[in-house]
Amino acid sequence: MNITLGVLGIAVAMAASALGIHAVATRRFNWIKLCSWLVLGGAALSVLAMEMALITRDFSVAYVAANGSHATPALFNVATLWAALEGSILLWALILAGYTVLVATKFHHRLDDPLVGWAMVVLFTVCLFFFVLMFNWPNLDLAQPFRRVEVPPGYDGPGPNPLLQNHWLMAVHPPMLYLGYVGFTVPFAFAVAALATGRLGEGWLVATRRWTLFAWAFLTAGIILGAWWSWDVLGWGGYWGWDPVENASLLPWLTGTAYLHSVMVQERRGMLRVWNLSLVCATFALTILGTFLTRSGLVDSVHAFSADAVGPALLVFFALVVVVTVGLIAWRGDRLRSPGQIDSALSREASFLVNNLLFGVFALVVLLGTVFPLIVESINGDRISVGTPFFDRMTMPVGLMLLFLMAVAPVLPWRRTTVERLSERLAGPGWAAAAALLVALLVGARGLAPLLAFTLAGFAGGAAVRQLVLAARRQGWRGLVGRANGGMVVHLGVVVVAVALAASNSYLYRSELTMEPGATARVAGHDITFLGTQERAFDNKLVTEAVMLVDGSVVRPGVSRFANGGVVRTPGTKSSPIRDIQVAVLDLPDGDGAPVGVRVTVQPLTLWLWVGGAIMLVGAAFSAFPGRRRSPTQPVSAPITGVPIREPGGHERGVRERGVPVA
Repeated sequence: MNITLGVLGIAVAMAASALGIHAVATRRFNWIKLCSWLVLGGAALSVLAMEMALITRDFSVAYVAANGSHATPALFNVATLWAALEGSILLWALILAGYTVLVATKFHHRLDDPLVGWAMVVLFTVCLFFFVLMFNWPNLDLAQPFRRVEVPPGYDGPGPNPLLQNHWLMAVHPPMLYLGYVGFTVPFAFAVAALATGRLGEGWLVATRRWTLFAWAFLTAGIILGAWWSWDVLGWGGYWGWDPVENASLLPWLTGTAYLHSVMVQERRGMLRVWNLSLVCATFALTILGTFLTRSGLVDSVHAFSADAVGPALLVFFALVVVVTVGLIAWRGDRLRSPGQIDSALSREASFLVNNLLFGVFALVVLLGTVFPLIVESINGDRISVGTPFFDRMTMPVGLMLLFLMAVAPVLPWRRTTVERLSERLAGPGWAAAAALLVALLVGARGLAPLLAFTLAGFAGGAAVRQLVLAARRQGWRGLVGRANGGMVVHLGVVVVAVALAASNSYLYRSELTMEPGATARVAGHDITFLGTQERAFDNKLVTEAVMLVDGSVVRPGVSRFANGGVVRTPGTKSSPIRDIQVAVLDLPDGDGAPVGVRVTVQPLTLWLWVGGAIMLVGAAFSAFPGRRRSPTQPVSAPITGVPIREPGGHERGVRERGVPVA
């Protein structure tokens, strides 16, 4: 029954996706919204069938037989849907179908507009690709979640990967990432639509501004939650290891962040059109590349799945996206000339251009470090790795320069300013930078790189606070909302994260000890006492804990032995606003009274990583609310070109381009 419903749902969604493309092509506009709902209904039916199979332990479904178990707790049993390849693609398709319905509903009054029509074609096409991957094709095994398998009577599956059923964050982190990944399909669809229709003005930017912001916010939340999970579960004394799959989520975040900045230049000055289109297309392409890295089986990672046929299919789709978008941009090259130009290096648009170049360099470094080992292995079979030192050495200067620009860019006006006026505006942030440096020195911070990071963080934070104070004086409580003001709140969150990164990485202390029961060791000024061991039994695991006192507070690092044979070491952490002290078990004692091996990690300000991430999300929410702004397509200094021409009913009829009549 579950298999029948699941296959039926995928078939309905696949057929509705194809029918949606046909509806746009034949101008049957009343079908488009119906087709989008059919796609969502089919996807929802398939997800419901899989969840029912997992809950009822229907081991006739191959996915449940490989990943389900009677011992899996209820929360992680539901989360098993995205614990392996086929289920994760099913969740991806459900979210994509949801975005497709939202777009069709939001723009239902403009479905006859060619721009919206082409966007729906792109969305339906991407949906079709993922549902084709999951359909039960004869003699073709791609990513079918509803394959049938015969199991012996009394069979019980192994359950999901032990790492994915050891912390509640695994029920939240992957869906957040997928909401971000898939959300970038919407601005990509409108970018392709703008290129296909020749509507290359600022209209498509306005239509997708909040969609991009929400996708970016979800991806930010997913990355922060993933770092938190890594810190709280893996016990290696870190939260970001430059793992290939971690990098795969960072890449679209970097290009998406660059786009959110550069799009303001196009809206205000009509500039960077090619760059913005390229960024949107690159961001979507990088989400597909990240999906390929995670699901191709080519990388070794706690995040990755193993697969054979689906990897090449994703790679072909990635190549197709790149070829089509590059071809469209080249085709429309003559019409993408910007009507505005940078008038002065001391202007906001110039600072945003440098900002984008730095984000581009950052993304290029991460991309090269991630894919270079795969390229080498594919050429000569040698397995090499690019480690943390490479990424730290290459990205640290870029990060510091971005902090500097975060201070300077908000105080720069559009078009041009004078050095005297800029100096006056930067006086307050400059004092904040000096205060940050002084505080860092007084608390004992040393080292050029961290001190420079703290100083620039104070500089950027001072500039953000200055802008918010000025906005609040003019607008009251509305000084916190709107894209510019909410962006300053995001900047404050980034400053907090930057300070936490600099402190936790620069002043990390790690020590490995062997301790007898009752013994106390002093580590970096903290008393660590080993009291003894305890065992606790759960449905899916047996946990052996080393009961420790950290400065008088009890922590329980341990080793979990799962029913499927997996072993996971879980640290115990004493967290405070000043520092986190984490104890991880290396070797459990052979018996009562035997010594235990532990690793103690002391990292200052780690808690502020999560606080800074939360502030960034609050700022993103504030940015979604409209502020007191003029129309974003109203030009400031550029001629009235690239501005949508609207009919009395409100539909975009065309775009006034340089020397190009409105159709």
